[in-house]
Amino acid sequence: MHSDPVASRSADQRDSRESRNGGPQLDAVSLAIIEQLQEDGRRPYAAIGKAVGLSEAAVRQRVQKLLDQGVMQIVAVTDPLTVGFRRQAMVGVNVEGDVESVADALAAMSECEYVVMTAGSFDLMVEIVCEDDDHLLEVINKRIRAVPGVRSTESFVYLKLKKQTYMWGTR
Repeated sequence: MHSDPVASRSADQRDSRESRNGGPQLDAVSLAIIEQLQEDGRRPYAAIGKAVGLSEAAVRQRVQKLLDQGVMQIVAVTDPLTVGFRRQAMVGVNVEGDVESVADALAAMSECEYVVMTAGSFDLMVEIVCEDDDHLLEVINKRIRAVPGVRSTESFVYLKLKKQTYMWGTR
């Protein structure tokens, strides 16, 4: 038996609400649409509509609004090794001064796929994807360390990607 994602939410979850970070309000139907697309980003709008109780056109409008608001993206997720990027690393960065300006500078680099401000041993964690070890060295040594405010870095080179999913659902 297939459970109805909208009906399975509690009453307070079904009400429109503002996200914890002050972002756009998402009702239960929008959350259910997101969950449908997390399961299969190519799922037809008609099938999503049937699952959440909307018309295909209404789903199309909601998806476009979620995209426009930056709530979600619909992208093809690849294994970098299979498309010519043989080296990945997570780089911990310690910063002197304004962490946000350093994060912005790193986020502007095409090799930096993931930049997050953290609490703990590092001010920033940055995932980088490179063609090879020489490229990795150039990015870390000549570019990341050259950003004003970068005090130190520690690199964690990926040996093998075991899991990469985006199926955490919604709350």
